[in-house]
Amino acid sequence: MVNQDQISRRKFLAVAAGTAGAITLPSGFAWAQDAVLDTPRSNNKVGREKVAWKVQPFPMTQVKLHAGPLKDAMEINRTYVLSVPNDRLLHMFRVTAGQPSTAEPLGGWEAPDCELRGHFAGGHYLSACALIYSSQGDEEVRKKGDALVVELAKCQKPNGYVGAYSEEFYDRLKNHQKVWAPFYTYHKIMAGHLDMYVHCGNEQALHTTERMADWAYDWIMPTSEDDLARIQRVEFGGMTEVLYNLYAINGNEKYAVLARRFGKKAFFDPLAAREDHLAGLHANTHIPQVIGTARGYELTGDDRYHTISEYFWHQVIDQHTYCTGGTSDDEGWQEPGKLAKQLGPAAEECCCSYNMMKLSRHVYGWTGDPKIMDYYERLLFNVRLGTQDKDGMLMYYVPLKPGMWKTFGTEYGAFWCCTGTGVEEYAKTNDSIYFHDVDNIYVNLFVGSEVSWPQKGLTLTQETNFPQEEGTTLTLGGSAPREAGIKIRIPYWATHGVVIKVNGQVQKLDAAPSTYALLKRKWKAADKIEVLLPMQLHTAPLPDDSTIQAAMYGPLVLAVQMGREGLTKEKIYGDSGPEERHETIPMPEVSSEGGGQPKWVERVPGDTLRFKTVGQAQAVDLKPLYQIMDERYSVYLKVNRKSV
Repeated sequence: MVNQDQISRRKFLAVAAGTAGAITLPSGFAWAQDAVLDTPRSNNKVGREKVAWKVQPFPMTQVKLHAGPLKDAMEINRTYVLSVPNDRLLHMFRVTAGQPSTAEPLGGWEAPDCELRGHFAGGHYLSACALIYSSQGDEEVRKKGDALVVELAKCQKPNGYVGAYSEEFYDRLKNHQKVWAPFYTYHKIMAGHLDMYVHCGNEQALHTTERMADWAYDWIMPTSEDDLARIQRVEFGGMTEVLYNLYAINGNEKYAVLARRFGKKAFFDPLAAREDHLAGLHANTHIPQVIGTARGYELTGDDRYHTISEYFWHQVIDQHTYCTGGTSDDEGWQEPGKLAKQLGPAAEECCCSYNMMKLSRHVYGWTGDPKIMDYYERLLFNVRLGTQDKDGMLMYYVPLKPGMWKTFGTEYGAFWCCTGTGVEEYAKTNDSIYFHDVDNIYVNLFVGSEVSWPQKGLTLTQETNFPQEEGTTLTLGGSAPREAGIKIRIPYWATHGVVIKVNGQVQKLDAAPSTYALLKRKWKAADKIEVLLPMQLHTAPLPDDSTIQAAMYGPLVLAVQMGREGLTKEKIYGDSGPEERHETIPMPEVSSEGGGQPKWVERVPGDTLRFKTVGQAQAVDLKPLYQIMDERYSVYLKVNRKSV
């Protein structure tokens, strides 16, 4: 039961954060319908936000998914989350706290001998529960998360520390001894608890978070700048972000001070000077740090934070990103624009995609720029979809080495970092479809769904089978005629043939790629908007070798199907991540006359998303990367120019 004090505090956060970025997974909150969501934050006199978001996402509670791949992913994820026993999640926390436990330990990165244990069990898992409740109103999952919060609180020491390993790990960090990443795990546990408060109203979870933050404050603040710089060489996750989020909730300035101390100057200073020194850095260590600067900018108005966030986002997208939208090879970055030698079996760590989507929401909120949603769509359909199997098992990498295949973890034996971000991602697949400002709904993603805007007395239902269908249909609902704007994203790939009809009448609109088409009128129930978005074949060459290209259809990366020879279940599934990736298979080659639209690939007649090469000595088949499962593939092809 949520009391009135809880409601008022959560109302404050909804207004202050605009359901935009105050929490680990910025999305709609379970209570956001109580807030005045259509009041621009710049006009709010309540709250700690210093920077207004130009556009804000609708709360997930107001967005319902219809049948389709995103809903399927959410349901599969929910089933998996419910299947993991709380006693097994709690085992190492209880052992560390000196409490009895007869549960069977989890394996992989949650095993008793893994130095990252606790990151999933006490962190990502709680975030997933909170987000499932927010996105689906699932009481069974909420109660499971609440029960876990109660038991984890029993493991918290009087000094505020809670973990699945002892404080000795932090002593090793301080004393120049090897240790994996203790503050990385600490962040996950704090963020999971904070999500349980924000999304589920769990006051005990907030109390646990505050005490954990107090412990971190006492540990970090006496540290000298030199020692802190050395400590920051060890991955520390999103500590900056979660501390700023905690400050946004309770207003305790000490947490904002601590958040700023976690800022890694050696990383931030070049970005603030708009210099790209990313080569050689571990990608997913640093993306969460930039999310922290984005959150810091919103709460402090610090322009330096804005420069760091905005420059980093653009530089990664422009210089360090593959055709899919993913980034990193073997978990690291290369020199700007140098990708041709970065097509490895461990390319595109899934955590990087999760965190770049998260950062994109901040940058999009500040600007409302549809180009950001073009990028978001690429990641969603090429790197996030297709990294979950039918049982909810998740991937670590999306290989780009020709002839490789997708590999997945196991039910209780993997728990990689990407397992954790995966269960969060698939808990909130309805969180970015629609945004709004004071007067307009922004339709950013083409996903079967419906959104309710009670402040305007409007509902909008989207019917589509995208990407099998090249467009969408939007139907208005509401009790009376209402005036509002509907802004429909025209994607970068919709280069010609876009048609928009209202109640059967073709509209004369500006529908250039990477813009919004604005429909503004007094809407009545049953008004219908039909949007035709023809997809064309196009290519995405690597920046440093234009002869290495990916074929694309609309936003979809097409992968060459290379058969299943030699693949076994053991090669596809593994607790530690399947390692047998040393095979060398040549990159598929095609000949081309050059020009714009590729003439060496065409759609198979009568089959929406099946393709084949043409005019080649030997034809090969292609299909969207997200549909590739248990088979070898290649995203890129070598395109040889035909001699005239």
